[in-house]
Amino acid sequence: MQYLPLFVKLTDKPVLIIGGGSVALRKAGTLLSAGARLTVVAKQFTDDFVQWQQQGKATLIHGSFDPVQLDGMLLVIAATDDDQLNDTVYQAATARNMLVNTVDDQPKCSFIFPSIIDRSPILIAISSFGTAPVLARRLREKLEALLPQHLGPLAQLVGRFRSKVKAKISGFAARRQFWEQVFDSDVVRDVQANQLQQAEQRLEQLLAQPQQQAGEVYVVGAGPGDPELLTLKALQLMQQADVVVYDYLVSDEIMQLVRRDAERICVGKRAGDHSVPQQDTNQLLIALALAGKKVCRLKGGDPFIFGRGGEEIQALLPHNIAFQVVPGVTAAAGCAAYAGIPLTHRDYAQSVQFVTGHCRPDGTEPDWHSMSKSNQTLVIYMGLMKAAHIQQQLTIAGRSGKTPVAIIENGTRREQRIVTGELDNLAALVQQHQVSSPALLVIGEVVSLQQDLHWFGQKPQSAVFGQALTRME
Repeated sequence: MQYLPLFVKLTDKPVLIIGGGSVALRKAGTLLSAGARLTVVAKQFTDDFVQWQQQGKATLIHGSFDPVQLDGMLLVIAATDDDQLNDTVYQAATARNMLVNTVDDQPKCSFIFPSIIDRSPILIAISSFGTAPVLARRLREKLEALLPQHLGPLAQLVGRFRSKVKAKISGFAARRQFWEQVFDSDVVRDVQANQLQQAEQRLEQLLAQPQQQAGEVYVVGAGPGDPELLTLKALQLMQQADVVVYDYLVSDEIMQLVRRDAERICVGKRAGDHSVPQQDTNQLLIALALAGKKVCRLKGGDPFIFGRGGEEIQALLPHNIAFQVVPGVTAAAGCAAYAGIPLTHRDYAQSVQFVTGHCRPDGTEPDWHSMSKSNQTLVIYMGLMKAAHIQQQLTIAGRSGKTPVAIIENGTRREQRIVTGELDNLAALVQQHQVSSPALLVIGEVVSLQQDLHWFGQKPQSAVFGQALTRME
């Protein structure tokens, strides 16, 4: 982070503004709304500044800037159209270790003004660090339309109950669970309908009820890597969890969306390097839930497609632990789409098989003849280490050695890489290109469409919000 976002209480705090024009006026209005005690230095002032002085809201100094005027100030804003004067203010303030903002000159700012969404006491600040203020403003406009006006009254209501809740419910996790219950209750609907007295009574009733800290496990699919492929429910539960138990396949970008104060436990597994045995993971989930924790079991892809989600839920059942399952975009669907490979196509493949190249040591061989049918797409998870065996068995079972194949490494992620070839050289491709996990094998005639249908990483893309912004009026 180039700047640390802070919310500063400016009530009756001294702030100096150099400049009396329209730019200074905008900053002054924001500072006055925060309760600052303004001193403004300029040779000329707009009418608003004069009115503020008459109302006792600002002190105006007619004349030139003098560094002595900085004494005792908390913040300084240089807002003139004279670059040399602005630089003089910046240098003088910096020499005194004071926070200074030079309007429209980001390198000479030790603090910046964000775009603000005001639902007092809820405030949301958006900043581009001064690099793209218009974009920050557009984002603020977008969020303004999404955030309901009743957020402010709701925050005021629960704020009055904080001390009561703290006195009755001990422990941060237990209190957080209580507030989660409140925000999922009719209290919110009462506030939205402006039935504030009824909302307060309902909140009193919820607090009077016996508080039970029941644990729960959320088995959540994180998708193949791109955080924009997360479902809304997945994101919601990631934010609610006390503990997140995650795998190596969950990307760093997705882990950044986990609640900041949640405990994080990695139980990742890699081929040939099982850092945490599955049985230990099962016992960990049980122990955390029985301790009253809300546990998010975060898995790459979909938890019920080669994700062992079913095994982990089976372990919870004898202990009567509540659970939820949130599906995710499985690697076959996500990686193939981002590689420009349709898994089915009327002219090339009328069916698709998902198989794993990594089974139990004592597991039986898959049905290679079934997997070798023509006009079918075969997607193999965790197949890198057995690429040579897969190539051999499919060829023996009758699949043509000329069948197109694709190896998708880090699918849907920025570093996605696609290697294509034919089944006869599958193992050689893995070795020659030094493909590493996570990677997916796609075998079938549909791979021949990849050159025409590729899109991700090859052309400039529009972010999800970017398209909406361009359509805003």
